[in-house]
Amino acid sequence: MENPKLFISYSWSNPTHEQWVIDLANELTESGVHVILDKWDLKEGHDSVAFMEKMVTDPQITKVAIICDEIYASKADGRAGGVGTETQIISRRVYENQEQGKFVAIISEKDSQGEAFLPTYYKSRIYIDLSSPDIYTENFDKLLRWIYDKPLYTRREIGKRPSFLDESDGISLGTTSLYKRALSAIKENKPFASGSLDEYFSTFTSNLEKFRITEKVGEFDDQVIDSLDKFIPYRNEVISLIIFLAQYAPTEENVLRVHRFLEALIPYMNRPDNVTFYREWDSDNFKFIIHELFLYTIAIFIKHERFSAVNVLLTQQYYLIEASEHGNDVMAGYEVFRDYLTSLEYRNRRLELRRLSIHSDLLEQRSKSSGIEFRYLMQADFILFLRGDLHKEEYSRWYPDTLLYVRRFHSAFEIFARSSSKSYFEKVKCILDIDKPSDLNELMAAYKTDRQRIPKWESESFSPSRLMGYEQLATKA
Repeated sequence: MENPKLFISYSWSNPTHEQWVIDLANELTESGVHVILDKWDLKEGHDSVAFMEKMVTDPQITKVAIICDEIYASKADGRAGGVGTETQIISRRVYENQEQGKFVAIISEKDSQGEAFLPTYYKSRIYIDLSSPDIYTENFDKLLRWIYDKPLYTRREIGKRPSFLDESDGISLGTTSLYKRALSAIKENKPFASGSLDEYFSTFTSNLEKFRITEKVGEFDDQVIDSLDKFIPYRNEVISLIIFLAQYAPTEENVLRVHRFLEALIPYMNRPDNVTFYREWDSDNFKFIIHELFLYTIAIFIKHERFSAVNVLLTQQYYLIEASEHGNDVMAGYEVFRDYLTSLEYRNRRLELRRLSIHSDLLEQRSKSSGIEFRYLMQADFILFLRGDLHKEEYSRWYPDTLLYVRRFHSAFEIFARSSSKSYFEKVKCILDIDKPSDLNELMAAYKTDRQRIPKWESESFSPSRLMGYEQLATKA
């Protein structure tokens, strides 16, 4: 980079001020600035007016510093002497709004009221204050940044427009304003909070249909991944709302609303009534989305120690409206929210990814934009797995996808580590629907004798006893 050229315009007010200007010019020169100063560059026989004109108008002179003290301001306003000539040249260009970045006033002196001496034409513009030793160093750096066009704060490069905003590619659930209204109502305990929550859940549920993959274009697994990516903003809406409920309004009525909301999503996991041709994987995006929402809901309530709410969501069964139309069992446990995704297994083979579980990988990767640490998802998944094994039939077990990543943990999950305390265990035990640690004995023995009961991803597995700190439960005061 070439050394920037800077012209200094100032008044010969007195020897002290002149030396101040020379010292400033020397400092700038030492910092790589090619300073043009009349004492250095205006020689005998030179035309002073032409010199000033050239300094202000020459495009090679990239910066002009106007050193302002009382005498400079007075001469500029009175158009007196060399300062007056320079002022006529400079002010015209400033008034015409040309090259505004080329000129800056530098304050070397202030009046008795602490006001800067500035020419009238410059009073509305930003200046650099070097009038006090206390601020000289900091503002000298600011001057250098101005000369080199290297401001301290710069605008970041503008990113790409979010894809969900494009009507051709994106999908809008139309819930944003309802979400904000519900959030505010819950936090401020407004009387219409329950109504706003119902309205949000209802709109979300009805408009989720927009995410249905109806046109099969290209590889279907690519369409599933694309759909999941576009859903993230709405997943994060639900996560944020559940967090607010857990923090501010974990009432029995609101927990029941969450239960009904989750229940209303279940039909999306199955074939729609108006569809005759249906493949096993046609609803895979919905299966993933709804499983993810359920897992986050449980994780959030556990994280915020709303254990009775978790127990309600795991104890109360879910009404399957579509089953009622075929004379099947219309009630199901929470295991209904986890289903096998054929399209992801196909993707693993098609792309030769050699991943142990694409489903697990997606949950882990997507957690980074959720605001909830992945360990809370694993903790919730483990509890769902344990409770299922304690109280469900073999065919309806909960499969803990996230525990593929549990090798990161070498001790009990937080909720179980805290449950070494008898009093804490008494609060927590409802989420497993047990009364005492010994209620786990039979299950722990079964895990030891039958390793097939524990999920395994090739060589990856986990120890239920270790993850729950089984031997330490309720052993401390």
